[in-house]
Amino acid sequence: MYKVDLNCDMGESFGAYRIGTDESILPYITSANIACGFHAGDPAVMRQTVRMAMEKGVGIGAHPGLPDLQGFGRRNMDISPQEAYDLVVYQIGALCGFVQAEGGTIQHVKPHGALYNMAAQSVNYRKRLPVLFTT
Repeated sequence: MYKVDLNCDMGESFGAYRIGTDESILPYITSANIACGFHAGDPAVMRQTVRMAMEKGVGIGAHPGLPDLQGFGRRNMDISPQEAYDLVVYQIGALCGFVQAEGGTIQHVKPHGALYNMAAQSVNYRKRLPVLFTT
């Protein structure tokens, strides 16, 4: 028997800007990648998205990105693997605080946009971010 994970990026609104219809898609997915505030999202949106996902029984994943709100995290940045690691740990920690406050756990990490592409293309990033590239 096969099990399919229907996954969706969520929590990408920030401040006065509403992006997506997270609440309406939650009944149809099994896991959510929640933006952690650098490419999109903010603390209030993270908290709300975590709460909604947990109410629907949706698995929660961190969706860290590069600090690039204007480019939505899709522009490469000239950063070292150590800097990438620090950015990822920082963002996972932020989301983890909201998840723990709601009594949940983070089940996965999915890098966003340019961070994902940079890590996929560089062995130096993969060595520094092993949690993202386990088999």
